[in-house]
Amino acid sequence: MLIKFRKFLPVLSLLALVLVWQVLATCLNSNNLPIPLVVGNVLWQGCLSGQIPYHLGITLLRLVVSFSIAMLLGCGIGVVLGRNKKLDAFFDNWLVIFLNIPALVTIILCYVWFGLTEVAAILAVVINKLPNVIVTIREGARALDQDLLEMARCYRLGRKKTLLHVVWPQLYPYVMGATRTGLALVWKIILVVELLGRSNGVGFQLYSFFQLFDVANLLAYTIAFVAIIQLLELMVLKPLDTKAQRWRR
Repeated sequence: MLIKFRKFLPVLSLLALVLVWQVLATCLNSNNLPIPLVVGNVLWQGCLSGQIPYHLGITLLRLVVSFSIAMLLGCGIGVVLGRNKKLDAFFDNWLVIFLNIPALVTIILCYVWFGLTEVAAILAVVINKLPNVIVTIREGARALDQDLLEMARCYRLGRKKTLLHVVWPQLYPYVMGATRTGLALVWKIILVVELLGRSNGVGFQLYSFFQLFDVANLLAYTIAFVAIIQLLELMVLKPLDTKAQRWRR
């Protein structure tokens, strides 16, 4: 009985959040916080008109491209730095510098240097995300069990089998950690990128509605985008995490 109740806790939590929203909106009675029903109607109309799916699709495409590039480059560089102490010592200050440069500065510089183009937008997101991935994967590469690697060499497993059966099981928590934190970081940066220099996407729409003080549309686009991100978590990241942990008992 308790296990079944726990399954409904996430739904109950969301219902409680909507209830709190309803109570606050009713008490304030202001256009600055419309009731959930009004926002839901705006969301539905936006979906029917095709505006929300279109701008969501543009933003998600930018997210997938920039996130994939950052993860691939970050994982490769992180492993190299984690296994090579000299290179790690040389580039460590670079990582610290890039980690501390504000995302807004990187975005503005990319637009100034490369123009208000799609390439500049993607590049700005990749540059902001890349150092975080490198640092996380580097720590995973440093923590690889040397005894297991030696055993793989003794049994002549080869690079492919060593990577799949020795290295990957040890690196996967770091990869999944970088993936989850990175996804949350990337989509927030993309919205700023779109707000500053793009003529479409969720960020551009949010800026347009901000100028009109249209809170209902602001909330509608926010809910739609958060819902998509949650679906990615449930349908992509969690299954990948489960698959990666099959080797554990």
